[in-house]
Amino acid sequence: MTSSHADPLDDALLIHLANQAAARYPFCQQARISLVTRSENATFLVETAVQRYALRIHRPDYHELVDIESELGWLEALQRDTDIPVPYPLEDCDGGRVLTLDVPGGGHRHAVLFYWLEGETPTACLDPLSFRQLGELTARLHQHSRNWLLPKRFRRITWNHTTMVGPEGRWGNWRDIPGLSSADIHLIAQAVQQAGLELSVYGMAAERYGLIHSDLRLANLIMHPSGTQIIDFDDCGFGWFMHDLAAAISFEEHHPAAPTWAQNWLDGYARVASLSAEDHAILPALFVQRRVQLTAWAGSHMQTDMVRSLGADWLEHTVRLCRRYLDGKSWPIGAG
Repeated sequence: MTSSHADPLDDALLIHLANQAAARYPFCQQARISLVTRSENATFLVETAVQRYALRIHRPDYHELVDIESELGWLEALQRDTDIPVPYPLEDCDGGRVLTLDVPGGGHRHAVLFYWLEGETPTACLDPLSFRQLGELTARLHQHSRNWLLPKRFRRITWNHTTMVGPEGRWGNWRDIPGLSSADIHLIAQAVQQAGLELSVYGMAAERYGLIHSDLRLANLIMHPSGTQIIDFDDCGFGWFMHDLAAAISFEEHHPAAPTWAQNWLDGYARVASLSAEDHAILPALFVQRRVQLTAWAGSHMQTDMVRSLGADWLEHTVRLCRRYLDGKSWPIGAG
């Protein structure tokens, strides 16, 4: 990973910070703490005799305090205004929801403790009809976003074509990923340029662009008998509403079932809110934009377990999907 996209702290020091954070919650005394995953941030499972919690320690150079507080503000509004199941942040002994932890040797990290949502994380083997429920949930999320009056100090990421797939993109530069030939780079650049032109025409009117989750992929869902639960709003920000469909199939755009997943998502969404012909027409550009954005992320996070698990042909599929997009004959998702 490059220094600007990684937390340089090792696991032992992060666990030290996790214990430091847990000590700020009276109900977490004597808790057992274990590292669950390191991706953008570090996530820990905090287990007490009666309850489980998720502790998120933020990496540096991604979110400032006001951004994290804004995320929690949306979660609070969703809990108050809807029945959409989302994480619930907890207050520490001083009544704060965002901790600032001192790092030995200098610096600090922000941390948030949430209730642990019980259930299972779905995989690509899930029933395609599950995407209908996700489409419905996403439509309800978008309805709340459109109707919610943002607080004065609200600040989140702006997800536009430049911040997603530009050379200085928030997740890195897709050109930096190892394994691309000069011909591959030229083809992807053509696809990126074409998607940018289409999105410029589509525009950012309020009915098309606003506050979204932006990372509603399988890894950020928890399946429970009571229904699908949404987690990890760490990347929520201002983007195209239809991007949440592209995000739903993240890293799996090349899967043979991806077109079926997408259609089920659209069917579920339509049960709650209507979509225009322009919303449908912009999907190919959003699908390819997201895949290239993920390619940038993979290039800047090469040492993560997620990137290691992608497989040797993942990048080849990226190039193939960009070529399909430029051909313009079908959605740039699915098998060859």
